[in-house]
Amino acid sequence: MMPYYWTPTTQPQMTPPPVTLPSGRPPGREESYIENILRLNRGKPGTFHFSFEHAVEQGKNTKTVRGVVEAAGRDHVILRELKSNHRFLFPMIYFDFAEYDEEMSYFNQNP
Repeated sequence: MMPYYWTPTTQPQMTPPPVTLPSGRPPGREESYIENILRLNRGKPGTFHFSFEHAVEQGKNTKTVRGVVEAAGRDHVILRELKSNHRFLFPMIYFDFAEYDEEMSYFNQNP
């Protein structure tokens, strides 16, 4: 006769190995990727430059936004233009560089 229930066997608990990132750093320390730097400087006024490979009109393959970062993710940034409060969602592949009016925040450089 076949039992209708399963009785698990008790096995010793295995301790998981400590977590390390591919860079060898312990988790919890920010990496200096562009989206993390933009996030650190959220709300600071600056000028953000973007360029696009395929333009609708000839010579219109760049966009400059004077504003602040509202949010930044791995593949996008949300900017709010200062004078009009207009919001933009740009894919990060089009991001060229940013210029800030004040000192930028950056990660602690101590190991």
